[in-house]
Amino acid sequence: GLRCQGTLSRPRRRCRMRQEGDDSRLFFRGFQNRSQEKMKLRKRKSTLYLSPRKSTLRHGDLLGENIYLVLFTIALRICNCFLVQTSFVPDEYWQSLEVAHHMVFNYGYLTWEWTERLRGYTYPLIFASIYKVLHLLGKDSVQLLIWIPRLAQALLSAIADIRLYSLMKQLENQQMAKWVFFCQLCSWFTWYCCTRTLTNTMETVLTIIALFYYPLEGSKSVNSVKYSSLVALAFIIRPTAIIPWIPLVFRHFWQEQKKLDLILHQFLPIGFVTLSLSLIVDRIFFGQWTLVQYNFLKFNVLQNLGTFYGSHPWHWYFSQGFPAVLGTHLPFFIHGCFLAPKRYRILLVTVLWTLLVYSMLSHKEFRFIYPVLPFCMVFCGYSLNHLKTWKKPALSFLFLSNMLLALYTGLVHQRGTLDVMTHVQELCYNKPNKSSASVFIMMPCHSTPYYSHVHYPLPMRFLQCPPDLTGKSQYLDEADIFYLNPLNWLDKEFHNDSTLPTHLIIFSILEEEISTFLISSNYERTAVFFHTHLPEGRTGSHIYVYERKLKGTFNRR
Repeated sequence: GLRCQGTLSRPRRRCRMRQEGDDSRLFFRGFQNRSQEKMKLRKRKSTLYLSPRKSTLRHGDLLGENIYLVLFTIALRICNCFLVQTSFVPDEYWQSLEVAHHMVFNYGYLTWEWTERLRGYTYPLIFASIYKVLHLLGKDSVQLLIWIPRLAQALLSAIADIRLYSLMKQLENQQMAKWVFFCQLCSWFTWYCCTRTLTNTMETVLTIIALFYYPLEGSKSVNSVKYSSLVALAFIIRPTAIIPWIPLVFRHFWQEQKKLDLILHQFLPIGFVTLSLSLIVDRIFFGQWTLVQYNFLKFNVLQNLGTFYGSHPWHWYFSQGFPAVLGTHLPFFIHGCFLAPKRYRILLVTVLWTLLVYSMLSHKEFRFIYPVLPFCMVFCGYSLNHLKTWKKPALSFLFLSNMLLALYTGLVHQRGTLDVMTHVQELCYNKPNKSSASVFIMMPCHSTPYYSHVHYPLPMRFLQCPPDLTGKSQYLDEADIFYLNPLNWLDKEFHNDSTLPTHLIIFSILEEEISTFLISSNYERTAVFFHTHLPEGRTGSHIYVYERKLKGTFNRR
């Protein structure tokens, strides 16, 4: 600057221009430096922003949870599937697999519920699709027809287990979710039911997944459309699935600010679409328009005709059903009810509401209250989380008691009716003269599975027991008439020897009563299968298979 001081104007002007040029270069250089710093900062910012997403993908994101947890749950439920080799109730075959088999292979037997259109085809269609794929691939062996549907149900149950864990992790923390998950996995009744092809099992699966999207306080996965769709699907499969959801939907509606939008833009469109799909599916298979959900509710709830299959006192669910289903979880459930925060009160209300509604129906079964069992696990998890001194003994007690009961009911109790169908399979596939064989199952109706567990058009018959829909006061079905006087019934039914079946299947309790018929007709006992340690009524401890010998003597094994 000192060098530019002078008297002449031109040198001074040149100095000033040089200085301005230097200043402008400094300015642009500074601007470039600042812009580079900004760019670096932006780059760093974006890296920081993307890092959580990258890390989530790196650790494994399957169903929103750690991949190892998901694979463990799936593996456990597959193991669960193969360790349940007993029968529970006829509906696990007669309302699902038997219907699916008839849909795909065009032979079998449909019970009276299907002729009266009380059941919808939506649930059997799932298994019919599996059967059709196996048939097209030429892999429709009887073992695959039995196990693939059950493995599919096991996979769905595993997804529901993971959703319950994820929900609790959102509502509380990973520690609490872990205890709820433990209670869910070691529940003996869940183990016993979750891989069976029952509508109650699918209802429970859909209920748990729907709860994951339900607007509970603290939930981060709220999606009214998803939960409403799942509830609607559960209703289509089993109309009584709506019972646990009545208090939950009412609470959602009460707390929703835009009530009209909720009804007009979500509930009504979803209800319309799912009901339309159900109507179309049933129209295809029934051949006429049928609203099976109305028929089902009319028969079971309005007319209460379910009493034909047995009735229990009003308090049965509170005094026997619910305690038996919870098992050794019961004390933990009661303890957890006192510990859980107020926001879980709606789950407890749902459990009590469901028990009360089902208590008003005369016909009661353990499986009817299965869908609210996962709700109870939330409270059991709270109990375990708050235990300090007795936590390890409590965990050991809970695990061992449930596993012993699960393994006994899954591998021992009521296994004979499935084992005897394996014997019938061998009769079809291993005997050279199988075309002449015929089987008569002289047991309480629907005691065994049917063609879904044989997969061969073998002539078979069983004692039927459709309810009276005409209003007769002294109505007796075929099974009732048979058990009043078995010998008399057999003499009238088989007055000609040519009509006698080649094989008879009976419970051990009936053998002595019809022994004269067995001897006179040249039947010989060829197989014995254990069924239960707790025989009652018309059910015996063992199942006997008798084969008719045209020449020979009657020898007992």
